[in-house]
Amino acid sequence: MKLSILKEHLNESISHVSKAITSRTPIPILSGIKFDADEEGVRLTASDADITIQSFIPAEKDGVQVIRLEQAGSVVLPAKFFGEIIKKLPSHEIEIEIRPPFHATIRSGGSEVQMVGLDPEEYPQLPLIEEKKVVSVPSDLLKTMIRQTSYAVSTSETTPILTGVLCSLDENGLKFISCDRHRLAQRETPLAAGPDQFFRGVVISGKTLNELSKVLPDENSFTDIVVSDNQVLFRMDNLLFYSRLLEGTYPDTSKLIPLQFQTEIVVSGKLLTEAIDRAYLLSREEKTNIVKLVMNEDRTLEISSSSSELGKVTETIPVEQLTGNLLKISFNSKYMLEALRVIDSEGVRLSFTGAMSPIIIEPLGETKVLQLILPYRTTN
Repeated sequence: MKLSILKEHLNESISHVSKAITSRTPIPILSGIKFDADEEGVRLTASDADITIQSFIPAEKDGVQVIRLEQAGSVVLPAKFFGEIIKKLPSHEIEIEIRPPFHATIRSGGSEVQMVGLDPEEYPQLPLIEEKKVVSVPSDLLKTMIRQTSYAVSTSETTPILTGVLCSLDENGLKFISCDRHRLAQRETPLAAGPDQFFRGVVISGKTLNELSKVLPDENSFTDIVVSDNQVLFRMDNLLFYSRLLEGTYPDTSKLIPLQFQTEIVVSGKLLTEAIDRAYLLSREEKTNIVKLVMNEDRTLEISSSSSELGKVTETIPVEQLTGNLLKISFNSKYMLEALRVIDSEGVRLSFTGAMSPIIIEPLGETKVLQLILPYRTTN
């Protein structure tokens, strides 16, 4: 194999596929990036057996010659060294030559690097996915849905299914749900799809979705979601992102969400977030994260936290609307902050069915985001 390639395109591709590389793989060849070159362009592939990412660099883009190919071929190159050396090469154009068996020479400006590669025939094939259930989603919307749900997955490996986000598509649209037993995050969006495209019970690792979010484009583009029995493929322009689905049955979370409320308040999301953030500083020092919320008759909220060693923080903010009974309730301020920070709305509605029942947090407007936090029982 012999070719020259523009550095910025190769760098970007390596950056994308490297998200599938892990240093703790039991399969040595998976510590490398597979490099395939032909007349169409260059394909880079990386995998950790659970995630596989393939990036395609076309020979020509926007009228610019990106790759000049002299001889097609394939090789697997050590991911960490290959990625770091490409970043540091001096020239904007890089020449790569592979000689038998798999010895790579990389030249750029006055630099020449020798690298020992591996046999590409030993590299695992891309997962095979039947394209029966395919739906197209705006990439920026998909990124937002991941941001608004993946933070609430469980970090405990004792319940592996809860480390994932439950994804479903039906006549109501696309829905993502995450839950770690103490809180729940749910995002729905309308999406035109036929019954043959519907899917349910698809659980994708929260870590995987966060890695996907890093490679999703922000601009006006679409990502295809292709679902099969044990794999899901996210297909973008020049990028394929495969993920193994988590096995098991996700618990029915619908029973956690109250349908009627005793108390509802509407407040400024910014004021509430800033007030809880300041109270959180003290609750964090106390290592409890407990913050207390008191509704007053003068249509204000009192938010407070205390420490036997450091003192007390008390915040008072106005309430825009208040209906129902006045309540005193304690909650995990870290969980509340994380829920508020993913709500893209000036106004926030908090709904309660009692001091020891779940707190529901929703944005004002038509965006269907629902966050749920279980309150704390405190002695006072």
